[in-house]
Amino acid sequence: MNLTSILSENRNYWTGRAEGYSKVNQEELSTDQHRKWQECIRDRISAQFPGRAPSRIRVLEVGTGPGFFAILLSEMGYDVTAIDLTPAMLDEARKNAGDAAERIRFLEMNAEELSFADSAFDVVISRNLTWNLPHPGKAYAEWSRVLKDGGLLLNFDANWYSYLFDEEAQAAYEADRIHSADLGIADQNVGENFDVMEEIARRIPLSGIRRPAWDLNVLSGLGMTPFGDEQIWQQVWSENEKVNFSSTPMFLVHAAK
Repeated sequence: MNLTSILSENRNYWTGRAEGYSKVNQEELSTDQHRKWQECIRDRISAQFPGRAPSRIRVLEVGTGPGFFAILLSEMGYDVTAIDLTPAMLDEARKNAGDAAERIRFLEMNAEELSFADSAFDVVISRNLTWNLPHPGKAYAEWSRVLKDGGLLLNFDANWYSYLFDEEAQAAYEADRIHSADLGIADQNVGENFDVMEEIARRIPLSGIRRPAWDLNVLSGLGMTPFGDEQIWQQVWSENEKVNFSSTPMFLVHAAK
């Protein structure tokens, strides 16, 4: 697999999606999703670091996109660094963060090749990124490397493009499209250039692998203690998301180092 080619294609695709994806994040920030996600994240970090002030917890967000998680984390008082491969996404993140952008370190960086020192962070967090990586195992190794002993990894993701490889998943995916249309819900899985991402998804490894079992196996091999929460979507998704993506429910990979 050509790493340079996939990364370049990803950067080009998400550059084109930056403005539209930013609007999705803006909606999340202005609705009850804001509270739901903050509670979800705070509960897990607090459980890992009981009694420690957020300002003393260094958090790395990998694949920040338009900045949703970085903004939430900063609001809660954590020491936040947020990286993304795509400069256009980082531009949107800074705009969405407003005054908080001064408190967040936004950096352009490859999730699979971090420039940070070993044991630099207490928490690594990500959402909807690993499915899109050409070498996700390499990314997990890097995320583990920059975590301190006793650190926490939180990765929210889904089997987004499994329908390209599985007939039952394809039927369920198509049913989601019909159900969304019947209910008059804007379908987030259709639109301009989605065929481009489908073509990329056909060539990246995780599209055809059932997760989170794969993730748990990889993280165990890295010496971490992982578990999966396959019902996390019930806690954090909006009602519209539950309709749009019922065939690809979000899971959480939670791992302690």
